[in-house]
Amino acid sequence: MSSVRRRYEAATAHLQAPFAIVDLGALRANAADLVRRARGTPIRVASKSVRCRSLLREVLAMPGFSGIMAYTLDEALWLATDPGSADFATDVLVAYPTVDTDAIARLAATPEAAARITLMVDSVRHLDLITAAAPDPAAPVRVCLDIDTSWQPLGPAVRIGAHRSPIRTPQQAAALARAVVRRPGLRLDGLMAYEAQIAGVGDAPPGRPLYGAALRWVQHRSRRELARRRAAVVRAVREVADLRFVNGGGTGSLHTTSRERAVTEVAAGSGLYQPRLFDHYRSVDRRPAALFALPVVRRPAPGAATVLGGGYLASGTPDPSRLPQPHLPAGLRFSPSEGAGEVQTPLLGAVADTLAVGDLVWMRHAKAGELCEHFDRLHLVDGDRVVAAVPTYRGEGKTFL
Repeated sequence: MSSVRRRYEAATAHLQAPFAIVDLGALRANAADLVRRARGTPIRVASKSVRCRSLLREVLAMPGFSGIMAYTLDEALWLATDPGSADFATDVLVAYPTVDTDAIARLAATPEAAARITLMVDSVRHLDLITAAAPDPAAPVRVCLDIDTSWQPLGPAVRIGAHRSPIRTPQQAAALARAVVRRPGLRLDGLMAYEAQIAGVGDAPPGRPLYGAALRWVQHRSRRELARRRAAVVRAVREVADLRFVNGGGTGSLHTTSRERAVTEVAAGSGLYQPRLFDHYRSVDRRPAALFALPVVRRPAPGAATVLGGGYLASGTPDPSRLPQPHLPAGLRFSPSEGAGEVQTPLLGAVADTLAVGDLVWMRHAKAGELCEHFDRLHLVDGDRVVAAVPTYRGEGKTFL
């Protein structure tokens, strides 16, 4: 038995599986690695990758981290105004546009929240929606311009990157900025340009060296194009109004995005937990910090052990990369005919013969915060003991999607 597995099982011997843990030693080491790679640029924490207020507090207390990137306005309002988080959720950027007019009205009627929360926009329609929902705000509603970062080497017909904002050029960004400043109920606060094709795609896919080389070439060209365009966009918008922040990057691109003079902050979240989708980056050397334990409930055949549950699929393209991964003991794999099951999951491999009914298999989720949608609490392991059990968003009765 590996020393890590032995430590986890000793620490959690009193718990009834299934349960989820966060290894605080690994989390802190991962956070330090993110700070090192950001090279002094402040890191805004992506809450969708954490989904636990206790751990958001822990990370934001560390040097190098500042501000939260929320995923819905409802979540941002809760973080910024609830006594359980208002002390640290003082600068919350909502990463995606909202059409929740009730939440916009609450934001506009609450000066404390309006001073802490920034909404994302990428069209005049978003501005219209905000001003209609909040025609007479107690304080101007802060907004951030979202900029398209996709690489389009042959024009719009060839797009490499996420389908996000329609705002791409300096001229388009400046026009939207002028539309913001013409409205007294709004304040232009920042600009965001998230390069998903670089930050969220591992550049060293296992067993595919030629594809990896091609991917790195594409990412390099995309990075160069975006650095020039992002700087030009920022210059154009700053001619219209001042910007408090310019946000860019993600877990997989901190070391390059932080070099750009136009960028004042970067964002990261997944790298704290280090889910399996973030294993395949050449620049990354982090430890899995978030895991879940499933009990072996039967031994149906030699080389097979069946665990309870396990069908915790991640969002995204429906392929095997979205499955959780058997982590400890090493050497287990899914049955190709059954995969990860809703109620039970058979795992195959010679190491299964070392497992007995009641033993634990430690799994890793494919993505970071989505693990917390399956568990009410996270058991925090520090060294060889559980030091706390803290609620996830789900455990606090909060579902924001």
